[in-house]
Amino acid sequence: MKDLLCTTDLTAASDTALRHALVLADRLGLGVSLLHVLMKSERSDDERQEVMDAIDAQIERTGGTGRVKVLLPEGDLMEGIGTESGRGHKLGVMGTHGAHGLRQSLFGADILKLVRRSEVPSFVVQEQSPVQQSMKHIVMPVAGHPDVGRLIDTVCALARAFAAEVHVFQLVRPHEEPSEELMKNKAAMLTSLQQDGIRHVEANVPSTGFSVGFAASTIEYAKQLGAGCIAIMAHASEEYRYIADAEKERILMNDASIPVLCA
Repeated sequence: MKDLLCTTDLTAASDTALRHALVLADRLGLGVSLLHVLMKSERSDDERQEVMDAIDAQIERTGGTGRVKVLLPEGDLMEGIGTESGRGHKLGVMGTHGAHGLRQSLFGADILKLVRRSEVPSFVVQEQSPVQQSMKHIVMPVAGHPDVGRLIDTVCALARAFAAEVHVFQLVRPHEEPSEELMKNKAAMLTSLQQDGIRHVEANVPSTGFSVGFAASTIEYAKQLGAGCIAIMAHASEEYRYIADAEKERILMNDASIPVLCA
């Protein structure tokens, strides 16, 4: 049976991630596996026991006692998470320390590298991301990526689980013609939501100033809406590829601490 994979570096940010994971697991009818990749400094018997004690304490304070399976592989953090994500899990949940990434050797933009390496969609939270039993709105910016199907499927699954309303967001700029791929994906998003019976809004938002990217407008829209998450493609499309990574990082580390689904 597929479950949800939550990563931990034993910090407050991963406490938040585990709390989110438990809520998501309840809604989706999944179990939870908690993954901590042991660094070289944690592999002796005594150090391993200290890690296990810390993990047990984390599980207890987040309300996961009796509900969480613990995974403790040794190795490189990115490689360990990437490998484990391909072992039958349905969704990944991870915490980020904003501009500093995960404590275990991940800094800044490496959170984006990590979600791109994951074999499953990733739900990324910050330490301050509020844990709520309900998710009323999901904002899904239109993307020109040729393989947007997994993002749509995951958004539909979350929307069904939480009875959420999905806002298909497009920033409309004067005198700019959207690409054929982007409009094709937008139609696919709207069609999938319609077929699944999911409440949705086609949000065509005019640009209020000069901006090549989409992050600031997407975050502002999600903040005003009180969105439970923003759903984006982990990989960049050919359109705006030269700024896409920076824009995705801004969304992942948004100042409103809104969780971000990456697929």
